[in-house]
Amino acid sequence: MYLQIDELRSLVILAHELHFGRASKRLFVSQPALSKQIRRLEEKVGGALFARTRRKVEITETGRVLLAGAENVLRNAEAALSLARDAAHGRAGTLRIGFGIASVSEILPRTILRFRKTYSQVELKMRDMSTPAQIVALVEGSIDIGLVRLPIAHTELESLPLIHEQLVVVTSGSLPYSPRQGLAALRNQPFVLFPRSTPATLHDHVLGLCRRAGFSPTVVQEASELFTILNLVRAGLGVSLVPSAARRMGVPGVRFYRLGVPEARWRIGIAWNRLSDKAELISRFVVTMRSVVRNRKAPAISS
Repeated sequence: MYLQIDELRSLVILAHELHFGRASKRLFVSQPALSKQIRRLEEKVGGALFARTRRKVEITETGRVLLAGAENVLRNAEAALSLARDAAHGRAGTLRIGFGIASVSEILPRTILRFRKTYSQVELKMRDMSTPAQIVALVEGSIDIGLVRLPIAHTELESLPLIHEQLVVVTSGSLPYSPRQGLAALRNQPFVLFPRSTPATLHDHVLGLCRRAGFSPTVVQEASELFTILNLVRAGLGVSLVPSAARRMGVPGVRFYRLGVPEARWRIGIAWNRLSDKAELISRFVVTMRSVVRNRKAPAISS
């Protein structure tokens, strides 16, 4: 035996009015219908909720006990309905976002701050993943949005280019290096690199550029955090190739240089599953991220 929302609403309104005529008008029902609903509720409870006389209506102790619970249920029901409506219009819910090293260092944090300020009822869950892993997760539905290297090729996925990124040389401030010499000038320098697992695409890109310059780098240290790599370079442990967004981290004592070859560049974009049932929510996040990108200033890098 369950209590119905309409029954609880009738109890609350009648308890406030203590008059069947006024309560029935507020509920948009007839007085006989309201009386029948209250009697049905009393049968479920097993006791009188109101004491009725010709002159007045009074709520009983049983009625007062049920009234407190009824008001709480109605508040929760209204809150749940409001939240569901927000979710239907992309203003509430959960977004699971995949990202990689290059994206997390710049555009993603700024997007998250702006999005949370505007859509406080949306929960954002973040996962550090390589582009191939994100593609699998988007297809399987275990994430809703990915920040990936483009292009991607999958019929179920939609993508939008956001920014161009590039690998740049980073050295300690005391190491003499002229970008005119090209990457080959660093062939005898020790390198500090990301391990292949974080992520493989970035690691392989670095090795590919070195091979194109005619050498294989001597890797003396690996680190999975970009901030760690910059500080190891600052300490003189070696040189590295990192995404240009690392310039924004503000680590002192290091210098960044463009490689000046098109092979050092790639595109970063946002991707999602076109069959997702969170289309409105995804659309709002995409709009927010595009706004962040439009207001983005490119980092200063030596040529």
